[in-house]
Amino acid sequence: MKRRTDNFNKFTDRKKDGAIREEFRREKRIARKEREEAINARRTPGKENVTRPGTEMPLNKFIAHAGICSRRDAAELVRQGKVTLNGNPVLEPGTKVSSHDVIRLNGKQLAIAQKLVYILLNKPKDYITTTEDPRGRKTVLDLIRNATDQRVYPVGRLDRNTSGLLLFTNDGELAQKLAHPKHEVKKIYHVQLDKPLSKNDFDRIRAGIELEDGQAQVDDLGFPEPKDKTQVGLEIHSGRNRIVRRIFEQLGYDVKNLDRVMYAGLTKKNVPRGKFRILTEKEIRILKWLNSSTAK
Repeated sequence: MKRRTDNFNKFTDRKKDGAIREEFRREKRIARKEREEAINARRTPGKENVTRPGTEMPLNKFIAHAGICSRRDAAELVRQGKVTLNGNPVLEPGTKVSSHDVIRLNGKQLAIAQKLVYILLNKPKDYITTTEDPRGRKTVLDLIRNATDQRVYPVGRLDRNTSGLLLFTNDGELAQKLAHPKHEVKKIYHVQLDKPLSKNDFDRIRAGIELEDGQAQVDDLGFPEPKDKTQVGLEIHSGRNRIVRRIFEQLGYDVKNLDRVMYAGLTKKNVPRGKFRILTEKEIRILKWLNSSTAK
């Protein structure tokens, strides 16, 4: 793996020492450059992407900055006719607006969030990743209800039977970045199968599995316990729906347990199941500059 985690240190053991050292040096150079850029942006006025009163921006970006959802989901809300601008319906997500405009979503006036919040949850099973559920099922927001008085939403999704790391924020820009494929945000999953993973299927997954919506390519694959081939560690950057489960189901395996143990460099250390913590300033800075050199 490119990054060690508390759960999957053994994944790196199968790489040659020289390859590990070279990969480590390369990542240190990238991380050092990104840290320097982040520090310079904080010190230089005007370098950060700060939304000031009266500044024009696309309508979907305004909705995201109001802490409602990501920019992509906001664009869909606009196209569905749920948003009005100064009392008039608007269907174009790119319409320029400012904080002086009156923007309503389903009749409720929106305002840009004044305080950005970043929360990391270790999600248990049997909670659905949504802000509300008409069927009355338990949602992930029930677990962080006392974390903040700001309106936050989950970045990405974990299905009901999947546990592990889930990030919440009202920072629409960051949510959009983490969801965009070009930033290749890495996730590591601990997969428990109903039977041992065969050598042939191991190689097939590493080569890429063809699914109904295209090829699924993993970044790394390994066994945290060499003698237990039912326990598999998988690193992937795809955000497609149920991608990990579908990879193994395609090969005839039943996923008994699925746990996301790393997300965008964040791990479950000091976050027990069902609990959450607020991200540190350093972690927020790293997330905002994550893979910025690659994206450029």
